[in-house]
Amino acid sequence: MNVKWLGHATFVITSSDGTKILTDPYKPGGYDGAVGYGPITESVDVVTVSHEHEDHNDVEGLTGQFEVVRGCGTHQGRGIRFHGYGCFHDGTKGSERGENTIFVMEIDGLRLCHLGDLGHPLSTDEIKEIGRVDVLLVPVGGHFTIDAKQAASIADAMGAWIIIPMHFKTEVLGFPIAPVDEFLKEMGSYERPEASEVEITPESLKEGKRVIVLEHAL
Repeated sequence: MNVKWLGHATFVITSSDGTKILTDPYKPGGYDGAVGYGPITESVDVVTVSHEHEDHNDVEGLTGQFEVVRGCGTHQGRGIRFHGYGCFHDGTKGSERGENTIFVMEIDGLRLCHLGDLGHPLSTDEIKEIGRVDVLLVPVGGHFTIDAKQAASIADAMGAWIIIPMHFKTEVLGFPIAPVDEFLKEMGSYERPEASEVEITPESLKEGKRVIVLEHAL
């Protein structure tokens, strides 16, 4: 599969047969201009939405025909199986920012997990329910989500082989969240390929645990 980071929590994940999944589409210019990433023009087949905030749910801003996956339970979209797991956008059971859905998608023999705007640590039972995670897309910026230390702990507990940070401060994002640096300190070793995308296959896992920091494409 190919994993391309557009910005914020938005990725395009392309399977070997060309099926494209878009995660959590942001609204360009949303929140009074704080979301400074560019317009999303990718043509995709399936869109996942973790929660209903405009930096994650701008389905109306997309073009083309696609299926939308929301909520808990098992979903099918263009031959891809999606599993949604309920959690919260904060550490107070949703009283501050509501609910969030973690999505695990099965693509090319790999299980990719997008944590959305997870706002709290996951229990042992929750991690067990989610099951095997090969590729983890994890928010690391804190304030609205888990912070760097919590993200590192979750990545370790999940046993993910490839970890890609998201939802952190960049030069075009006006939110009061942290840059990726603290997360990288927590993780120790990492790769910065100076690219917005990476190819991942089952053979990639043989290289051991890897943290890959992508550049936003938009």
